Amino acid sequence: MKIGQNFNQLTLKEYFFYIDNHKKYTDFNTLGLYRSIIENEKLTLDEKIEVREYAHKFFQKTFDFLQLKDPDTFFWVSTIGQSLTVADEKQIWSDIIANQEKILKDKRIKHRSFGQYSKHNCGYDDCKFNGVMIKKGSPLAERSMFFHGDKSKYQAKVKSERRKKERKDEQHIVHKSMSEE
Repeated sequence: MKIGQNFNQLTLKEYFFYIDNHKKYTDFNTLGLYRSIIENEKLTLDEKIEVREYAHKFFQKTFDFLQLKDPDTFFWVSTIGQSLTVADEKQIWSDIIANQEKILKDKRIKHRSFGQYSKHNCGYDDCKFNGVMIKKGSPLAERSMFFHGDKSKYQAKVKSERRKKERKDEQHIVHKSMSEE
């Protein structure tokens, strides 16, 4: 069976019905469910929180993975009804980044092409590359996932060149001192 309508057009009772019977519907999408909680204008703030908490009973593991797949949706859904200061937002985002790194490490995933990080999205509506799948590290990948513990390839190259120069200088000093004797 198919739901046949957008999640963001549902009422509170319809949300509960579809969440309870989610296995019967082939077009049930948990990411769409969580996004619709933010977008739905028919629900009050208390109803949105109620739907979120009810959905967490069934899809908590999927919601936690949203930190990696779609961190913006994770942030907005988890902060519904909260008034946040700038410091609170920065702390939540740093927690999300730490959790992303932990999830990748726990699942032993080497690549970082997930959700919004796998497609080009520069913010310009008329960009011809919007929505195009991108390869990590390509010039189109301006929004890539990075962590504080990542090693810079550029810095490694600079370090190796510096060490190579130091070795050559050391050999020159040895040859020079031997020739003076």
